[in-house]
Amino acid sequence: MARDFTSVGVVGLGTMGAGIVEVFARNGVDVVAVEVSEDALERGRAILTGSTDRAVAKGKLAEADRDALLSRVRFAVGLDALHAVDLVIEAVPEHLDLKQRIFAELDRVCKPEAILATNTSSLSVTEISVATSRPNQVIGIHFFNPAPVMKLVEVVRTVVTSADVVADVEALCKRLGKVDVTISDRAGFIANALLFGYLNHAVGMFETHYATREDIDAAMKLGCGLPMGPLALMDLIGLDTAYEILDTMYRRGGRDRRHAPVPLIKQMVTAGLLGRKSGRGFYTYERPGSPVVVPDEQTPVAAEAALAGAAAIAKVGIVGSGTMATGIIEVFAKAGYEVVSVTRGAEKSAKVFEVVKTSLNKGVVRGKLSEADRDAALGRINWSATLEHLADVDLVVEAVVEELSVKKALFASLDEICKPGVVLATTTSSLPVIDVAMATQRPADVIGLHFFNPAPLMPLVEVVETIRTSAETTATARAVCTALGKTGVVCGDRSGFIVNALLFPYLNDAVKMLEASYSTADDIDHAMKLGCGYPMGPFELLDVVGLDVSLAIQRELYLELREPGFAPAPLLEHLVTAGYLGRKSGRGFRDHTRR
Repeated sequence: MARDFTSVGVVGLGTMGAGIVEVFARNGVDVVAVEVSEDALERGRAILTGSTDRAVAKGKLAEADRDALLSRVRFAVGLDALHAVDLVIEAVPEHLDLKQRIFAELDRVCKPEAILATNTSSLSVTEISVATSRPNQVIGIHFFNPAPVMKLVEVVRTVVTSADVVADVEALCKRLGKVDVTISDRAGFIANALLFGYLNHAVGMFETHYATREDIDAAMKLGCGLPMGPLALMDLIGLDTAYEILDTMYRRGGRDRRHAPVPLIKQMVTAGLLGRKSGRGFYTYERPGSPVVVPDEQTPVAAEAALAGAAAIAKVGIVGSGTMATGIIEVFAKAGYEVVSVTRGAEKSAKVFEVVKTSLNKGVVRGKLSEADRDAALGRINWSATLEHLADVDLVVEAVVEELSVKKALFASLDEICKPGVVLATTTSSLPVIDVAMATQRPADVIGLHFFNPAPLMPLVEVVETIRTSAETTATARAVCTALGKTGVVCGDRSGFIVNALLFPYLNDAVKMLEASYSTADDIDHAMKLGCGYPMGPFELLDVVGLDVSLAIQRELYLELREPGFAPAPLLEHLVTAGYLGRKSGRGFRDHTRR
């Protein structure tokens, strides 16, 4: 039988600690909430009452339930108030020496059978536990912010944590309505180990002016369906907190350079630019603690100015017959452009026509498109099997196979056929755009337009400039994205662009974590979905994307950046070699044939 926890102590009543107090009190557990001073205690009380009052105002908590919740909490100054509790959870700032001092004092104060837990997100639970005479009763219970809302709890056992203690804490998590994943004591655990490498990489992109903060955040929200962009998330977490987590993970996790905090983070912390809590971080906020972003000197210029010099586009040529090509044809035709679709023959054109027609019909059935608009869109498409029919178009979008030799040959032909001033765009997701551009005599007119699949639904387009792309070509590409109802984000011609460069190393890290037997694919997926709000876990996403596609992109990133941490995980290589490619082959990280 699992232990019945009737009283719990919480040490530290900042945002995290006060949230943990609320979780326990909501679930009928008496809580002793402890701080170091009366002022700190009052701040913690205000956080708790503010959170519960907001829940009442939103209709998520009855007034009587709020009053009952608050009646279960006793506020006190000093650790001596915890002498009779069954469990203590420490939620003070991420400093090892501070936590060790607190645990040594808890060891003296608390009854012998009490469990001592830390909410650390990155420090060694083992190093904290040895400050006590009962390391077998010390465990990590890592809640996620905001604790009353987030469903995940990482239960972190050390090599000496008692199995009974682990079982008792797992049962407690279920009582609290949380989903727990039990893991061993390793830097960053699951969620932070995968999340903060990605956040650090995004800050590096911003630091080197590869893309604007707005474009980096928009790319990850719209391209991956994430609830927040990485730089906005850094501001929410707090740059000082993020720095401490990254620095700890770097020192504890094998000194992986990708966890070494980007210098800009330390500079911003030193300057007091800590994010929302200070009123300014990567963005500027209405006031300290406010989520409302206000314009500052880095806010992008008005759209009209950004699109100045854009050429008028009326007729668009699209080359290719695959999934991306058919989706892009539909997008342009629905937006009112005259489209010339070029494939390798009449049979291919007929197949593309049927795919586009079927997709448009689905739009009609779902009420998203009228029959008249469908017919008008189909009427704007001209079908061809020869590139010569692109002689009078204003824009060409290439969507052929991802082989550089094929694309270069195509662009050399387009250079001869198309009229002067035509924008030539490639939809490549991983190849260097400059290599394609230099196959022509007009590299200033060549740009990347990376649509995401499925093109009719995905709102993002990466606009990829080479060092030869003209300002007019970029402005035209951005104007086209706007006309299509898409969000265009501008970035340089570097492997992976924004989305893939940030997404695939994270996926690769998840494979390495599984490969090391640190956790299961299910628990890792749960951790990222429930702890970080991701729409899919990394292994779900890998199986959807295709392991072969993922491996090819990761190889490209590694070859260009030569960062050791980007080397493809051997397990990913082995699965691809074995033909386990994900859903399309019936098996990847999971077996899809039995579903």
